[in-house]
Amino acid sequence: MSQNLIKRIITSMILFLLLLFINFSNNYIFVLSICLIGLIICFEANKIFLKLLKIRSHEGSHTIKKFNFKFLILNLITFFYIFFIFCYFSYQIYLIQTPIFFLYLIFICFFTDIGGYIFGKIIGGKKLTRISPNKTISGTIGSFIFSIIPLILFSYLNYFNLEFSFNNFIFCLTVSLISQIGDLFISYLKRRANIKDTGKILPGHGGVLDRVDGIIFALPFSYLLLKFI
Repeated sequence: MSQNLIKRIITSMILFLLLLFINFSNNYIFVLSICLIGLIICFEANKIFLKLLKIRSHEGSHTIKKFNFKFLILNLITFFYIFFIFCYFSYQIYLIQTPIFFLYLIFICFFTDIGGYIFGKIIGGKKLTRISPNKTISGTIGSFIFSIIPLILFSYLNYFNLEFSFNNFIFCLTVSLISQIGDLFISYLKRRANIKDTGKILPGHGGVLDRVDGIIFALPFSYLLLKFI
């Protein structure tokens, strides 16, 4: 077992325990934690934009003034999305749908990542897209398959009266799809900026944004899906 994999496993276990603590503590701790995560995401996204625009400024004839304006706009959009969409909708799910359901959605995203990693490593095969060279078609299939595991587990334990129905099955696959699209979007930005990880705060994983890139899109979408459909 490689040293990086050991770090990845240990970090994942610590993150899981922190998730349980945050999720089952109280509203104040949850809000503070989600806002702290939001600040870290904004900081890491800021580094991506900085490097991305620096690369573009060398390739083209952009002036310093235009560079600063684009940099400001990208950061403002990120700040608005993270705090007024991701953080707000996450809290609404936690408050209205209960902490257990919030944990259920996080598990769908986590198992989506795990399925993609396992199938991609074991089966490999044809690449999914040039955006992220490590993504494979087999990994995508594995992500969809593994995303059903939380549904099986939570319905078996009979949490929040969840049933293994066709609608819930489709819901899992849809959340998994959005999570994968979010992952690809952040991977595209990192590839354009020519960076591998958004940070080093999580040993074996990189930055916080590397770990929650799919979640920041899947949770708001899940909230809208539950509210309007």
